Amino acid sequence: MQNKGEIAKIAAAVVLPQLGGFVNGHLTRQEIKVWYNQLTFPSFRPPNWVFGPVWTALYSGMGYASYLVWKTGGGFSGPAQIPLALYGAQLALNWAWTPIFFKMHQLKWSVVEIVALTGAVAATGIAFHGVNKLAGYLFVPYFAWCAFATLLNYNIYKLNTPEQSTTATIEEITDDSKQK
Repeated sequence: MQNKGEIAKIAAAVVLPQLGGFVNGHLTRQEIKVWYNQLTFPSFRPPNWVFGPVWTALYSGMGYASYLVWKTGGGFSGPAQIPLALYGAQLALNWAWTPIFFKMHQLKWSVVEIVALTGAVAATGIAFHGVNKLAGYLFVPYFAWCAFATLLNYNIYKLNTPEQSTTATIEEITDDSKQK
């Protein structure tokens, strides 16, 4: 049985990613009612109630994975150093997506950000696997969800961005030349 100190370390690792999710959830709750629900969505978008439990499970898995890498890899100065730096980077990208999408309503930039996040999640999972196989495997559902979220985010962007025509009709060209 693990001692209380190890249990506290595991708990801290699991709680850390939840904090950003909690803060972002609180900051964007009003945006869901006023802005998000007014968007056009692809048919494959899950109902809103799915996101909370999914993210809670994913944050718990990634937090526990970070503990496994920290413990197996000798803390922040051993072989775990680079994988844990990647973990911190992907966590920062994870937490940054929500304000970009929900608070700033930047659909295009949220797509760019989530592509970077998904790449960082893949890199972190691979790096974690090199230190602790279970930790790497714990990133597989997170990567799968991020890939799905990227597809969802891109489709929301496309469905809610007016098309800008890059072509003109003959009438538009001739009307423009008459005005000059």
